[in-house]
Amino acid sequence: MKVLRAERDWTQADLAERAGISRQAVISIEKYKYTPSLDLAFTLAKVFGVDITEVFVQEED
Repeated sequence: MKVLRAERDWTQADLAERAGISRQAVISIEKYKYTPSLDLAFTLAKVFGVDITEVFVQEED
């Protein structure tokens, strides 16, 4: 997510505003301290204009 944000020259606050979430939520997601709901994950992908799999990938155990 951080890379997608940087490619668009968006700050964390920019992304938060576009997605309707707090900047703290963006920070937590980028630091892997918070896993977004499926609904939020789709919203973030839509904000970036990409498929959800370009934003999030499932890690293997």
